[in-house]
Amino acid sequence: MASLADTPDRRASNPVALRAVKFAHTLIWALFAGCILVLPFVAWRRNFIAASVLIAVVFAEVFVLMVNRLRCPLTDVAARYTDDRRDNFDIYLPIVIARHNKQIFGTLFVAGILFTIAMWGLT
Repeated sequence: MASLADTPDRRASNPVALRAVKFAHTLIWALFAGCILVLPFVAWRRNFIAASVLIAVVFAEVFVLMVNRLRCPLTDVAARYTDDRRDNFDIYLPIVIARHNKQIFGTLFVAGILFTIAMWGLT
């Protein structure tokens, strides 16, 4: 009977699985990034119901990140298939965006919320 120590490391042995996780992670990231980027335009058009939905969707992601100690759960899934730990090992983004993703989109999200509140106050 083989022990766990005798089994090969699965990390580098499944590039197809890693690509699938990276693809899914990128699509999900694009959804949330899109919500953040569209928010000020929706607020500018004074569509506050749509703005509220966008804010709620992003807050759902923020909740998931907070529960996971500010780490996307898909990062841990991708880590099963590679030893690579660069900032973009788990997603198809340029390394600079992956490295500063939370700061960039967190700032844009807060600015979008403040802009939405300001536009609401003008109605």
